[in-house]
Amino acid sequence: MTETDGNRLTVDDEIVARARIHAREICGDGGEYDLDVDFDALEWDVSARAQRRAGLCRWNRRKEIATIILARRAYERYEWPEFAAVVRHELVHAWEYQQFGESGHGPRFREQAARLEAPRHCRSFSEPRYHLQCLASDCDWQAKRHRASKPVKSPDQYRCGSCGSSYAVTHVESGRSWTTASEYGGAKAALGDEW
Repeated sequence: MTETDGNRLTVDDEIVARARIHAREICGDGGEYDLDVDFDALEWDVSARAQRRAGLCRWNRRKEIATIILARRAYERYEWPEFAAVVRHELVHAWEYQQFGESGHGPRFREQAARLEAPRHCRSFSEPRYHLQCLASDCDWQAKRHRASKPVKSPDQYRCGSCGSSYAVTHVESGRSWTTASEYGGAKAALGDEW
């Protein structure tokens, strides 16, 4: 924390301040890039709970306000150039929402992100807890998961995202694997507190 004139500033204050300054430097009047973001219709927030997503842009259609939410953990783990790229990525989403009422990672997004030197997808700042891998010998499909979602808990109810075969789930930290819901329960019980 920093102290200024008797007021205590938090890490969240620092994140928002740096992000706002960066946004105005690159998109504001005379900014480095010509991206017409309406700063009066843009809000900023910080998430202390985010586990893997470095940033998020939410659109309030009724109020026509975009809110960029940045992850504190990502700010703490990334060097500033990578975190600044996350800010630019989310600014492109804010611009799309303000201009078109919707946003995605399609051609329009890709074009603007390339102009702002922002990644199309931001790197996760945490390691996944689960690794999914197709069991077919001729398929190299893999996926990573951070939460015990339904495909993690019950892999026998789902199929490979590429060839449609069965897949196995591995708990990354322990190396335990399973292919059915009952095996998932057994692995979870066996690991106990280490889960």
